[in-house]
Amino acid sequence: MTTSSTSIEDIPINSFHKLLTIRSGGGSFVDGYVLSIIGVVMVQVTTALNLSSFWQGLIAASALVGIFFGGFLGGWLSERFGRKRIFFVGPVLFMLASLAQYWLDSCQELFILRFIIGVAVGIEYPVATALLVEFLPKRCRGPRLATLTILWFAGAAAAYVVGEVILRLGGEEAWRLVLASAVVIGVLLFLLRLGTPESPRWLLSKGRAAEAERVIKSVYGPDFSLGNLPEQQERKPLSFWHLLHSGYGKRMLFVTAFWTCSVIPVFAVYAFATTVLHALNLKGDWASFGSVGITLLFVLGCVLATRMINTIGRRSMLIYSFLWSGLALLGLGACHASSPLLILFLFGTYALFIGGAQVLTLVYPNELFPTEIRTFAVGIGTSLSRIGAAVGTYLVPVSLQTFGIATTMYAAAVVTLVGLLFAMVLAPETRSLNLQQAASLT
Repeated sequence: MTTSSTSIEDIPINSFHKLLTIRSGGGSFVDGYVLSIIGVVMVQVTTALNLSSFWQGLIAASALVGIFFGGFLGGWLSERFGRKRIFFVGPVLFMLASLAQYWLDSCQELFILRFIIGVAVGIEYPVATALLVEFLPKRCRGPRLATLTILWFAGAAAAYVVGEVILRLGGEEAWRLVLASAVVIGVLLFLLRLGTPESPRWLLSKGRAAEAERVIKSVYGPDFSLGNLPEQQERKPLSFWHLLHSGYGKRMLFVTAFWTCSVIPVFAVYAFATTVLHALNLKGDWASFGSVGITLLFVLGCVLATRMINTIGRRSMLIYSFLWSGLALLGLGACHASSPLLILFLFGTYALFIGGAQVLTLVYPNELFPTEIRTFAVGIGTSLSRIGAAVGTYLVPVSLQTFGIATTMYAAAVVTLVGLLFAMVLAPETRSLNLQQAASLT
C-alpha cells in the first residue's frame, strides 16, 4: 500500500506508466520500421533508379547520418523546450518524409528523404526515453526501457512482413508503396501521444516547482507531492560540458563506445539483409524468409533480455551479449560457404544474443546521467554511435564487392568484440539504484 511518504520510484506500476510505455515505445516501433524498410526494397530501388554501389551505400547510410544530427538536435530541444513539446516532432517528420517517398524520381531525392527520416529518429531517442524513465518506478525502469528495444525490432519485423506482402501484390511500382507505408504508423503515433504530460523532473530542473507538483498529483494521486520525488529540488545551473569535466566524461565514453559497437553490425545487417544472405549463398525464399526469421530472433533476444535484466544485472548481460554474438559472427566468417541451415543457425545465434546489448543502449544512457543533462547525453550517445553505424553501413556493399563475405563478417565480429572489451572495463551495475543514485558519481 502506498502512502504520502512513499517515493514515486517505489510505487507499483499503474495504468499511466503502461500507457506512457506504449506512447514512447510507439516511436521505437516506427524507428525500426522506417530504418529497416529500405532493406526490403533495396534490390527493387536499385533497378528502378539504376543505383551504383556508391549510391546504394550512401542511401543505406543516409538515415544514420540524419540520426547523427537529430540526436544532437533532439537532446538540445528537449532540454530547452521540455519533453512534451518535442514528443510530437518525430511523428510529424515521419509522416511527411515517408509520404514524399512515394513520388521520388532520383537517388538524390531518396537520399534527402531518408536523411530527414533519420533526423526524426535521432530526435525520438532522447525525448521518448527520457520522458519514460523520468516517470517510471525503480524496479520497472530497466524492463520498460528494454521494451522500447523490443518494439524497435518488432517494427523492423513488421517492415519485412508488410514489405514482402506489398512487393508480392503491388506490381512493378510496389516499392514506392513500401517506402510510403510508414505514414500510417506515423499518424497513429501522433494521435496516441495526445494528452501526454510534461516530466516533473524537467519542470523541477527549470525551477517550475508548482507545475511539477500539479503533474505529480495528476499522475500519482492527491496524496503525492514533490516530497515523494527523489530528486534535488534546488540545483545550481550546470552546463553539459561542466558536468563532463566533473567526471561524466568517462560515462559518456562508455555509453558511446558500447552503443557504437552494438549497432554497427545490426544496422549493416538490416540495411543489406537480403544482399548479405545472398552473399552467404542463400537465394530466393531462403533469403526472404531467412530475413524475417532472423528479425524475429532479434525480437526474441530482446524479450529474453528484458525478462532477465533485473535478475542477472546490466553489467553481466552486456558482457555475455557481446561475447556470444561476437563468436557467432566469427563463425559466419569461417563457415560462409556452408549449408543454408548452418548459416541461418549462426545468424540466428547472433540475432538472439545481441539482444542484451541492444536493450541496454536505451537503459544505460538514461540511468547514468542526471536530469539536467539526460537528454543531451542520450542525444550525443545516439549521434556519435551512428557515425560508426553510418560508415559501417556505407562500407558493406564496398566490402562485399572488394573483400568478400568472409572478411565482412570478420570485421563485424571484431567490432562486436571491441564492445566486449569496453563492457568488461567500464560497465557499471545500476539495477538496485533509484534514478538519482544511478546518475550520481558518488
